Amino acid sequence: MAIDVCRARRETPGCQAVLHLNNAGAALMPQPVLHAVVGHVQREALLGGYEAAEQAHAAVEHVYDATATLLGCQRDEIAFVESATRAWDMAFYAVPLGPGDRILTAMAEYASNYLAFLQVARKTGATIEVIPNDVHGQISIAALRQAIDERVKLIAITHVPTNSGLVNPAAAVGEVARQAGVLYLLDACQSVGQMPLNVEAIGCDMLSTTGRKYLRGPRGTGLLYVRRSVLERLEPPFVDLHAAEWVSRDRLVLRPDARRFENWEANYAGKIGLGVAIDYALSWGLDHIWTRITALASRLRERLNALPGVTVRDPGAERCGIVSFTVDGHEADEIRQTLARQHINVTVSRRTSTRLDMEARGLTNVVRASVHYYNSEAEIDRFCTTLATLR
Repeated sequence: MAIDVCRARRETPGCQAVLHLNNAGAALMPQPVLHAVVGHVQREALLGGYEAAEQAHAAVEHVYDATATLLGCQRDEIAFVESATRAWDMAFYAVPLGPGDRILTAMAEYASNYLAFLQVARKTGATIEVIPNDVHGQISIAALRQAIDERVKLIAITHVPTNSGLVNPAAAVGEVARQAGVLYLLDACQSVGQMPLNVEAIGCDMLSTTGRKYLRGPRGTGLLYVRRSVLERLEPPFVDLHAAEWVSRDRLVLRPDARRFENWEANYAGKIGLGVAIDYALSWGLDHIWTRITALASRLRERLNALPGVTVRDPGAERCGIVSFTVDGHEADEIRQTLARQHINVTVSRRTSTRLDMEARGLTNVVRASVHYYNSEAEIDRFCTTLATLR
């Protein structure tokens, strides 16, 4: 069935207050998620934090089953952490690297990830090598294959970059990684929740994502998938009494599942809320969500392309719900602030967030508008009409 937009908007309280096109930043929570999060916080206030968690044990644990369904994996391959960045860090810093080992990445890699590459390269003597783009502006699979040798220890790319609607060919990268026997880490922070994803089809060994973006969950929630078959090759960069057991005076034993990458303390209200958010997304159907998002994004690009002085900046053979653009004679921050005064939410992607890609394309900042299935066609038209007044 198609998305019932009226119902989706009715179940999203924020739709009454703002025209929200910052879903790749943090989407508006639906009512069931809001109810679950607030309800647990109230339970903690009345019963105590530990007691509330014990009472809500089934709801807390459900996030692992929901995520396993969402990603096509097993519940013991999922860790819950406080953000997508922490999820990615826990995976990356667990990869054993040494002098001469090669890390392969893409032009559109996110700043936080690349900073980690630089730090580890400085400490270990590993090298960072950026695979060039193909004619579509996405990672070149041919160049990736040519770069493979016995010194490549990790392929790490961002699926959907922060600064454009590009969708990198994650499954094609996975095929190269599998054939070469190389670990593959996918940053899916901005793709999980807006499109159907299956870790078996993609072929990644590790995947990180967040709750606050397209999954419409609460902030302060993140997820890490780690393939069971590679788990013993990865040692977490730090552990506590949740991730490991102190079995004798001089010995520890790591957990046998992906929760070795978790902390003992966690945001229980957020954990429950994220499980509800995933269930909510699954109830709509990721295929239907993806169809709706791509249709809205295409409408937005078409309307923007018709405006004088507006240039859409989205490369890629496949594009998603993120639409980036510039306006001649106007700074991106000026546009964001002007739209905010009209209760329209967008954000600005800066060169420092995706330096390699932005420098290569001669861009400093872009306006980023990101749609979700609860946005309406009328909102797209209102957005473009408001933007046109800047000219």
